[in-house]
Amino acid sequence: MAGSPTARRRRLSIELKKLREGHGFTCAQVGEALDWSGSKVNRMETGQGRVQPSDVDALCRFYKTDDELREFLKTLARQAKTRGWWQVPGTGVPSWFSVYIGLEQDISTFRQYQCEFLPGLMQTFAYAAELHHATNQLSAEDVERAVRVRMERQAMLARPDAPDAWFIVHESTLRNVIGDEALMREQLERMLDSMELPTVTLQVLPFNAGSYPATGSFTMLGFPDPEDPDIVYRDGITDAIYLEGEDDVREYARAFDKLRAAAASPRHSAQLIKSVVKEYAR
Repeated sequence: MAGSPTARRRRLSIELKKLREGHGFTCAQVGEALDWSGSKVNRMETGQGRVQPSDVDALCRFYKTDDELREFLKTLARQAKTRGWWQVPGTGVPSWFSVYIGLEQDISTFRQYQCEFLPGLMQTFAYAAELHHATNQLSAEDVERAVRVRMERQAMLARPDAPDAWFIVHESTLRNVIGDEALMREQLERMLDSMELPTVTLQVLPFNAGSYPATGSFTMLGFPDPEDPDIVYRDGITDAIYLEGEDDVREYARAFDKLRAAAASPRHSAQLIKSVVKEYAR
């Protein structure tokens, strides 16, 4: 069973939608049979708001599921109501990003392309703090809390069940000085350390790579259970989008493969990063 409340909520929504569609009902028809609105059924299937175990029980009895499935789905509903460690008030994490962190806790594969900043899962405290100061209207205390959450997230790359993580960064991210050159030197050395982790691969897309998909930064999250489809995540200043459609995910996977082919090999990427470190040390 998925580990984080967000992942449980997502899995529950997927299962409820599958049950309805398997019986050939519309949301309106299910709602009418249970004396609910069709919009309530739709919200339960799209993960908008918390789903009560009693509502899950009513749905399962309507669909005539077996006892084992009914209890499994009710357990998902109960556990989806808990809070993740990153959802504690005062952590400086906006609600729209909290969803992403919840999904990130349960991934088996991680694919990310960054063309503006270095990957959050490899950032030093100082680098991340500079970015938060520049992009968020947060107090110094809130910035520190938000950065500590980012640092806590990084632990997943070193855990025993770490996801297979593949990063591609544009060369400009290495040369875009955040803070000062001393900070950047420390940051790039941290990246080199992260590249030594057994499940981490990083490639640099150099300036002379030629043409490649102009996608902008994006992240692809893959999950161990085949019932949980991959997600493409893209964020902005105040919100984020999640793409789960098969066609969307397929196109981003194809774009990532093209970026991977255009980028320098992991060995040459490490050499390039080391050369930039030397430049910052002058």
